[in-house]
Amino acid sequence: MTSLFNFGVAAYWGALVCLVLYMMARRRFLDVTGIGLILAGGIAQTAYIALRWVQAGRAPFSNMFESLVLFAWSVAIIYLVIRMRRNIPWLGAAAAAFSGIALSHASTYESVIKPLVPALQSNWLTFHVMTCFLGYGGFAISFLVALGFLVVNRPGSRVSQDTRESLDEVMTRTISFGFLFLTLGILTGAVWANSAWGTYWSWDPKETWSLITWCVYAIFLHCRFMRGWRGTRAAWISIVGFLSVLFTYFGVNFVLSGLHSYGSM
Repeated sequence: MTSLFNFGVAAYWGALVCLVLYMMARRRFLDVTGIGLILAGGIAQTAYIALRWVQAGRAPFSNMFESLVLFAWSVAIIYLVIRMRRNIPWLGAAAAAFSGIALSHASTYESVIKPLVPALQSNWLTFHVMTCFLGYGGFAISFLVALGFLVVNRPGSRVSQDTRESLDEVMTRTISFGFLFLTLGILTGAVWANSAWGTYWSWDPKETWSLITWCVYAIFLHCRFMRGWRGTRAAWISIVGFLSVLFTYFGVNFVLSGLHSYGSM
């Protein structure tokens, strides 16, 4: 399994190099190679997750190492779906970099498969964590698109209005996708919490920050569809939302203590 993990890391970093070179030289084979490497990395990660699942006898989503692997996978897969309809080379490079960083960071944690702590011994683990990280993957892509939009929307930019509108649409669609799955993640987490601790909601730090993140993206969708916010204002809300995601994911694990503290293992 280690070879699949290492291949995934190498594939994402290789994709980053190829797509950056493509943006500089505009050679078609560099674009094809870069996308191919992201696809190969995604396939390698899928195989790695499946094999780890079989070996562990459970969903491999229980600690920081496994969650980072899942995070990297979700970003790569969501980008590839977008790539089927839109070719945005710099977004491919950014997604490859994000997944490469996530996997490289995962390699700093212990990867040995260990028995689940009692609180995680539930079939809800799979549904709750998978839906949350699909949501996080969508939000990560929207964050990257928002950063790119702010760059191309700066004064004096020669980027066409069609390109800006395309980026705004991708940002809205990925946030809508992420919001749907984060909502499902919160709901399945509430059911799981009631089964494990006898209450649907206990204002645990992870629960509280998940709700804050949900509210930020709910504000984005309200402003986008009810008030017509587009462009720069929407991009900044997307950025704030993803900063909330990062704190929910990392900050709660390492700064705050609570029922989800096992996630830092």
